[in-house]
Amino acid sequence: MRSVRGMRIASIVAAGGLVLSAAACGEAPDENNGAGDAGKKFSACMVTDVGGIDDKSFNASAWQGLKDAQAANSNIDPKFVASKAEADYEPNLTQFVNQKCDFILAVGGLMGDATKKIAQANPNQQFGIVDADPGVDNIFPMQFDTAQAAFQAGYLAAGMSKTGKVGTYGALPIPPVTIFMDGFVDGVAYYNQTKGKNVQALGWDKASQKGSFTNDFAKQDEGKKVSDTLVAQGADIIMPVAGGSGLGTTAAAKASNGKYSVIWVDVDGCESTPDCSAILTTVVKNIPEAVKEAVLKAAGGEKLQAKPGFVGDLANNGVSIAPFHDFDSKVPAELKAEVEKIKADIAAGTITVTSKAQPTK
Repeated sequence: MRSVRGMRIASIVAAGGLVLSAAACGEAPDENNGAGDAGKKFSACMVTDVGGIDDKSFNASAWQGLKDAQAANSNIDPKFVASKAEADYEPNLTQFVNQKCDFILAVGGLMGDATKKIAQANPNQQFGIVDADPGVDNIFPMQFDTAQAAFQAGYLAAGMSKTGKVGTYGALPIPPVTIFMDGFVDGVAYYNQTKGKNVQALGWDKASQKGSFTNDFAKQDEGKKVSDTLVAQGADIIMPVAGGSGLGTTAAAKASNGKYSVIWVDVDGCESTPDCSAILTTVVKNIPEAVKEAVLKAAGGEKLQAKPGFVGDLANNGVSIAPFHDFDSKVPAELKAEVEKIKADIAAGTITVTSKAQPTK
């Protein structure tokens, strides 16, 4: 993300509510759309993944990107439809093709196959997708090397842990999820190597690519269940990579009165959840900026190139770690400096972060 620190979830909720009640969401397009304006509006139409528009995570941040594009160019008309199940992907994408949307955005790695199918059937339609690269000319991929920022977060977690155990879990074992987990456990390992310590990372084994999962992006009780297990095993800092399911962990951490804390992902958790007091930092993915730039270019008449697409990393501010907020006074200055140096070293290539799930530039 180039920083989403200014983003406020209230604006997302408000905007989402307006669209649900007033605009698209499955309705036939208004033939007079843009009447009274100089010309036809540029319709930017988004299909959410199953977590919903207010998942405090990647759907919400992609929608923010569309709203930011509209703020920069009032001729852009954003709308969305929410997928309730994976079976909704193709009908929802097709609906927007039939509405003759100028730009159709699919959100989430799970939508890759459906988007590829619909895009290949409609080669003159411009698509974009977050967290996947279907390899089709008319789909502009926006991907993020979150392993880099998660490496920083893993190092930070290891440095902050009092129990000597930290943990992570995911929603599903898919690349946009496991890339965070790979980076996190490698960051812990780097801390151990640098400091001669033995902090354990629970919930994910990078070598075997096996670990703890909720199998769901929305059910908070499943997130709480998985993190309860990690806490019972001794973890005092946990990074859920599970969309809305992770809110079960942040709420439980907040209620634990400091027994454990959370590292959030995608959108700064202190701006997107009610559980800031339990959130150490966030591994931020600058989806809003990537989506905004893509839509503005498309609205300006630019043909978006599938290759190379966009890959966000630490060097281009496509990924980052958020401010420490309530934990700022608790993180030692020396540890803060080390985490910053890691960012510089990764950006410069002196530390190499690897993951099987990394997008290729």
